Amino acid sequence: MVSDKSKTRLYWFLAGMRGLFSLPSLILMTSFVGFSAFALESGIPRSEAVFMTFIVWALPAKMILIGMMTGGASLAACFLAVTLSSVRMMPMVASIVPEMRSKGTPVWLLLLLSHFIAITAWVFTSQNIHQVPRPARVAYFAGFGMTLALVNTLIVFLSYGAVSAFPPLMAGVLFFLTPVYFIASIWATARHSVVRIAFVVGIVGGPLFALIEPEFDILYVGIGGGTLAYLFDRYVVRRKRLAAAGEGEA
Repeated sequence: MVSDKSKTRLYWFLAGMRGLFSLPSLILMTSFVGFSAFALESGIPRSEAVFMTFIVWALPAKMILIGMMTGGASLAACFLAVTLSSVRMMPMVASIVPEMRSKGTPVWLLLLLSHFIAITAWVFTSQNIHQVPRPARVAYFAGFGMTLALVNTLIVFLSYGAVSAFPPLMAGVLFFLTPVYFIASIWATARHSVVRIAFVVGIVGGPLFALIEPEFDILYVGIGGGTLAYLFDRYVVRRKRLAAAGEGEA
């Protein structure tokens, strides 16, 4: 006989799974079809594309990894670039995990579930987690995050060969769904001016560094552009805000 507690957790796990039909999830799933086209065009085998979908999970990180692999970058450079790109997930993890955690939640479980925190999971969870009782939040997020990752892994496996049979125009549209989704998601979820400044610097500096140093373009524009955005936000944007606030008080 299943206890009421188990029923409650199962209910919220299934409720999290239903988030698969939300708009952010559907857009992400369509984008993973585009990722399959990107992997195919880049010469990445199906097995590797499927493996990195579940293990790396974050879509931009996989884009960076494939881009550097096809650009001839070394293993160390690929590792460093993907690691640095994933650092942006730390604030998302830091904001969501305390909302999920309840008394007695094991640390290993929170660490496991943090793997599934990316832009889509963060946006969806931030919007819905407060409607879930705290003791059931881990089950709710597990239902959503794990299902989303597994379904997209299956999508990559099934669509990898199919995209080769698509008309060139359709394949091109699917190919560009991935960067379009990435751009829209990052811009929409940016809560601080420094993030948007860094994004603009990256959009401008990325193509420039691709011409100057194609093997390390993402690494250079990531470190250099992020540092430049931080300095500009700190010494220009914030000073203007403080000055405007001072004038308002006067």
